[in-house]
Amino acid sequence: MDEQTRIEVEAAAFRDLLAHLGERTDVQNIDLMNLAGFCRNCLAKWYRSEAERRGVALDYEQARERVYGMPYAEWKDRYQVEASAAQKAQFESSASGHADTSGGQ
Repeated sequence: MDEQTRIEVEAAAFRDLLAHLGERTDVQNIDLMNLAGFCRNCLAKWYRSEAERRGVALDYEQARERVYGMPYAEWKDRYQVEASAAQKAQFESSASGHADTSGGQ
């Protein structure tokens, strides 16, 4: 696979991941953190970081809006539920290895 095709395939896969996460609003960030070690906020941070490396001004809220498909505050009001005690405990026991230790809350 040539470099340009690889870039296009990776970009399409990222868009598909965002679409999938957009459809799975039942999956909370803490679920993602506990199972995979990253969440939607991590994706936003990685997106912003790469934009900055390329000289593109993008703040964290703009990056989160791209990842969440809407302003974060709106997504939080619509879909975020309080993490259970078990979820919080699992997160706390493994937070040191996660990309974003905020718990995605």
